[in-house]
Amino acid sequence: MIRTVLIDDEPNNIDTLQHLLDRYCPQVQVVGRAESAQSGVAVIQSTQPDLVFLDIEMPYGNAFDLLNSLNPIQFDVIFVTAFDNYAINAIRYSALDYLLKPVNIKELQLAVQKAADQLLQKNMHKRIDTLFYNLSTPKSAYQRLALPTLDGLVFVNTEDVIRMEAKSNYTVIYFKNGSTVTVSKTLKEFEDILSADQFSRIHHSHIINHHFVKKYHRGRGGYIEMEDGTSIEVSIRKRDEFLSKFGT
Repeated sequence: MIRTVLIDDEPNNIDTLQHLLDRYCPQVQVVGRAESAQSGVAVIQSTQPDLVFLDIEMPYGNAFDLLNSLNPIQFDVIFVTAFDNYAINAIRYSALDYLLKPVNIKELQLAVQKAADQLLQKNMHKRIDTLFYNLSTPKSAYQRLALPTLDGLVFVNTEDVIRMEAKSNYTVIYFKNGSTVTVSKTLKEFEDILSADQFSRIHHSHIINHHFVKKYHRGRGGYIEMEDGTSIEVSIRKRDEFLSKFGT
């Protein structure tokens, strides 16, 4: 059983979530509930849960205030929010999970299963630290990224990423020091979270970091040379968008 705490300032939301968990996620045992960040801290400290469903926006302290007061974190976190805003990208960068309200049953089951599969408590403090770093970093600046590999999570700075290449349902990430990491995420998932000010998807199989572009060669779509010596084709439909990033 996954011992779980539910925290939301709306009691009806807690009731609904508990009902969904009871009915569709039998591996979850709700051991505590709270309606504010302050009371949530006390419940977490008294119950020592494996997993916390945490509303982001609450009066008198939000989810991040709660986590900051408890750091280092010894439980997994699934954020629950009605707002698809700046915080979502920070959560994605940190390899933490989230659900948008109203909660979808299938997404709830997937999030719970993911928590059951990993419960990476040894990495939780790093994921929370990464979340806080990205929340405090301007959106246009390079950020930290938690990469889910077959062996666990690898934490990197996006400024060290030269390019990303799709390999079926995996992505190979190339770094400026010459190393690579194969990640169990699709290129589309990275395209959705990476800053368009710094990264471009120039082809269905490639995302590149603008900082490492050495030269653009004209042609029907053209191709670019990267600082690591790689030549990558630019798709015709991506060409104008890509060149506009450089003021051309």
